[in-house]
Amino acid sequence: MANGNDTLGVKVGTMLATFAAGWVVQKVIGAIWQKATGNAAPIDLDDDDVTVVQAVTFAAVSGGLAIFARKLARNGTRAAAAHFAAKAAAAQTSTENQDEALLDV
Repeated sequence: MANGNDTLGVKVGTMLATFAAGWVVQKVIGAIWQKATGNAAPIDLDDDDVTVVQAVTFAAVSGGLAIFARKLARNGTRAAAAHFAAKAAAAQTSTENQDEALLDV
């Protein structure tokens, strides 16, 4: 669930990271499926050439990895935003301390 305290930048970054992670997961699943089965990953699960077992397996693996990628993307974006916010706050504090030191002179 989205955190109500997330800034617009974190939300946009999370969205972009999620799309990128989804694309990567799609490519990884396709490569693994191709190697494991010798066939391309099913695109249309309603196709008559796709067995029920293949459809269920592909859907379960895809869904699980998609959720995992989404969670990693969200957590990674929040961690990066917190890191950059802390750096910005430290830089701001350092600048304020320098300004105060100059005023004391």
